[in-house]
Amino acid sequence: MSSTLGHNMESPNHTDVDPSVFFLLDIPGLEQFHVWLSLPVCGLGTATIVGNVTILVVVATEPVLHKPVYLFLCVLSTIDLAASVSTVPKLLAILWCGAGHISASACLAQMFFIHAFCMLESTVLLAMAFDCYVAICHPLCCATILTDPIIARIGVAAVVRGSLLMLPCPFLIGCLNFCQSHVILHTYCEHMAVVKLACGDTRPNRVYGLTAALLVIGVDLFCIGLSYALIAQAVLRLLSHEAQSKALGTCGSHVCVILISYTPALFFFTHCFGRLVPVHIHILLANVYLLLPPALNPVVYGVKTKEIRKRVVRVFQSGQGMGIKASE
Repeated sequence: MSSTLGHNMESPNHTDVDPSVFFLLDIPGLEQFHVWLSLPVCGLGTATIVGNVTILVVVATEPVLHKPVYLFLCVLSTIDLAASVSTVPKLLAILWCGAGHISASACLAQMFFIHAFCMLESTVLLAMAFDCYVAICHPLCCATILTDPIIARIGVAAVVRGSLLMLPCPFLIGCLNFCQSHVILHTYCEHMAVVKLACGDTRPNRVYGLTAALLVIGVDLFCIGLSYALIAQAVLRLLSHEAQSKALGTCGSHVCVILISYTPALFFFTHCFGRLVPVHIHILLANVYLLLPPALNPVVYGVKTKEIRKRVVRVFQSGQGMGIKASE
């Protein structure tokens, strides 16, 4: 950060503290409900860990699931776990103890990883849409198009894309002067929430943030929509109603995950409405965006995908069988 971090940080309870430290705010107006709000946070965090670890273990131990769609699902689960680790512990510390202090370097690191993981997830969802397109529109070529090396390259491309798009963020923030408050009106270091604290011209940061969001959300949603338009054309050409239902069932889980992931993502654009959107509403939407999709994604795939559901049940049954034998 710039030398202006030498100014004192303003926080609700502290006036003379380390100036290189920011203070993450709780949810304004809902302070009396923090204990209750921590319950769904704990629940979603636990569901994220259990669900995504289960997906990873099941896919890794079942050779029949070593297919592109399930490999992409493993990448998605890994991203969801990493994103949860980046946010949930600090959020619980804020809700339980009011421990909102975070160093400038830790704030920049959290900002980078949170937004990079969101971009990674968007890229993986686009890759999964392409997999659905290939599976339905070119089923005979599926094994030759989405080979293991191609899937690995897609994974590398997702990491490179997310990292490069977010790499300017810490440097742009580091060029800003924070001559007033160091209290971030958020429960985590979200890019625009930090930019709003700066003095001087912040237009480059605002333009960059909006452009990056549009490049990811806009471009990926367009490509996903195009994939499903082509899929719909192919499905309508099928003469058998049973074949149509089977083809649509192939995409069912992915469509649900897209709706879960992208609908809360629209909270990014609430910054454009300024004071028309209450602060506590924006913060709640931002936390829903980070907490809900990672918890629900494995549930959606576990419930709607027969192959995963059967193998999860088999794993639990074998575990119970081993427990019974051990007790005997």
